[in-house]
Amino acid sequence: MARSPLILAASVTSALPRSGVVSVAELSEGTTGRYDTAVAALDDGRRVVVRAPVDADADRDLRAEVRALQALTPGVRAVLPFDAPQVLGETSLGGSAATVQSWLPGYRVDAAQVPPGRGIAHALGDAIAAVHALPAAVVRDAGLPLRDAAQVRADAERVLDRAEATGLLPFGLLRRWSSAIASDALWRFESTVVLGGVEAASFLFEDHDDEPRVTGLLHWAGLSTGDPASDLRWLASAPDARVDVLDAYTDASPRSVDPALGERARLHAELEFAAWLVHGHASGAESVVADAVALLEALADGVRDAPPLAHDAITVDDAIAVLGRVADAPPADTSMQTDTYDADALGEFAAADAPTDDPAEQETAPIEMSEWTPLLPEDSPEHDDPDAAARNALRRWTETA
Repeated sequence: MARSPLILAASVTSALPRSGVVSVAELSEGTTGRYDTAVAALDDGRRVVVRAPVDADADRDLRAEVRALQALTPGVRAVLPFDAPQVLGETSLGGSAATVQSWLPGYRVDAAQVPPGRGIAHALGDAIAAVHALPAAVVRDAGLPLRDAAQVRADAERVLDRAEATGLLPFGLLRRWSSAIASDALWRFESTVVLGGVEAASFLFEDHDDEPRVTGLLHWAGLSTGDPASDLRWLASAPDARVDVLDAYTDASPRSVDPALGERARLHAELEFAAWLVHGHASGAESVVADAVALLEALADGVRDAPPLAHDAITVDDAIAVLGRVADAPPADTSMQTDTYDADALGEFAAADAPTDDPAEQETAPIEMSEWTPLLPEDSPEHDDPDAAARNALRRWTETA
């Protein structure tokens, strides 16, 4: 049963004993059900967010986020062009940790709603590049995970091997992903500070002179070093804005961007389906396995005639095509308002050797297949109306109440 805002308000006074709660309200925006969350107004004028996990997996992710936010020293926060939540206090609620964080204003935009051109697409590319530009010492000094290109590649191969072992992976996807993982050119990248698979909706926007700017970033649980492409995998759900986000990211990045960045981001997105299949198979959740198989079969049909994710070699022309893109879309009014935000952590699926205690609540980054290109051939009878049940299966899993 979800905890009421009044119970969460009591957690605020427990975590911040010198502060009084003036008012409290439920905080929701299509919540995933992994946290009970409320926003409270304090007697000193501040607004805070209190979050309490509903299961062991959410508790683990919340603790990881607290650790990551504490790694953001005042010096680190000063170089970021946007705000990150401050951990103001912690307490215990129902045997798990509850945290009180500073509230950040702004509106959010889902990946499928990111328009092409300047505006939100460029703001997202700039913001992600700013995180990737942080020194690795931020992660290393906090004892957070450090992963290089070889480890990222090995993790991808491990997920594919486990998916193949289920006997349910379509052969076309096995061949496509095996070729990509075997391509040395695809994995020649410099490890950077990453957010571990951030989503477009993790960023907060405010409009300044009719131009949207990123003013906050909510989800930090996956802070580590790793593949910069992992934080761009959501572009599979935003095909119209893909080029503009990559352009802005490339322009804002202080280091050379590897020419395979976009292809590797797509691979990470596709492998989420394999990871979901592995999750369902390991936990014995037949409904999850059935949904995963349906999604994998639809994806296999969609990429049957698509070019491979990696070639044997990447030429100078390939590099220029990535590094020299120029957006020609006119500026657009990308302002949109939402009521508030649901500050939950969207952790990247980790391929563990043993099943978790509560598999039904695990998450992977949401992918809206209807926005992928190419998803179905133009002459397919399902082109205008893909299998809605299979397409929405992943969303049901990630938004389990």
